Amino acid sequence: MMGRAVPAQVRLGDDVASALRAGRPVVALESAVITHGLPHPRNLEAAECMAEAVRAHGAIPAICLVDESLLWIGADMDRAASVARNPTREKASVRDVGSVIAMGGAAGLTVSATVFAAALAGIQVFATGGIGGVHAPFGSGDVSADLLQLSRSPVVTVCSGAKSVLDIPRTLEFLETVGVPVFGYRTPDFPGFYLSKSGVSVPMVSSPAEVARVAHAQWDLGLVAGLVLGNPIPAQERIADEEWDAWLQEAQRSAQRAQIQGKAVTPYLLDRVATLSAGRTVRANIALLESNATLAAEVAVALIA
Repeated sequence: MMGRAVPAQVRLGDDVASALRAGRPVVALESAVITHGLPHPRNLEAAECMAEAVRAHGAIPAICLVDESLLWIGADMDRAASVARNPTREKASVRDVGSVIAMGGAAGLTVSATVFAAALAGIQVFATGGIGGVHAPFGSGDVSADLLQLSRSPVVTVCSGAKSVLDIPRTLEFLETVGVPVFGYRTPDFPGFYLSKSGVSVPMVSSPAEVARVAHAQWDLGLVAGLVLGNPIPAQERIADEEWDAWLQEAQRSAQRAQIQGKAVTPYLLDRVATLSAGRTVRANIALLESNATLAAEVAVALIA
């Protein structure tokens, strides 16, 4: 952990530990997408694709999850698959990690928990699909723990924006309030997850080296917040706005009828639109995950150059 004390509840994968000791690039990967975000077997396919993309571009992947009363940073695929099959597995945000460990449970980690784990280990880059945010309607008061944790952890989060079921403008306003810089990668429009654009303008960066310069400038000043780097979904997998709007509206009506609340809302909506789209959103999700893992590895390499 690059000179850091390792808490007793933490285990680093061998490759991750070796890379951190040697100052080589590492990319943290979340596991909630494996345990709760995608159906079997596409969930494990996505995890493999992300890990392979990270390795192919010069960094070491570190899947983060909870299993056997330990926080694993760099779990292997066998352990990730085992947790995904565990019928009692939980979806753990940063709030839940301690209690799942204490109770001997297993959990896939959300963005907030993975960003926490990455910072704990000294990992500077994290790849995910989409961050959480402010739910619609705004008056519901449902705001993801991801947003505050991004402000507390010096980690570059590479994503395809915030999940498309969220209120994107208010999500970005919240990130501004808590001091998290947000950028578009080669685009002046914050990505819309399955969509190419969200309609909200952000500053643009054009290369991994430029991202690394911004991150170093931020952290050298003593600012502890991370950075959000929005990487648009590959063009061939983008979904038309009108199709997405129709699926989302039907999914929201279904969630209201089923009285879905809290952290169950986003997985429910994503599962419902996957059904309504005949699997197109699942294919899009895997494509953007792989793309983000690739960019994250390039940024991790640039940060140590």
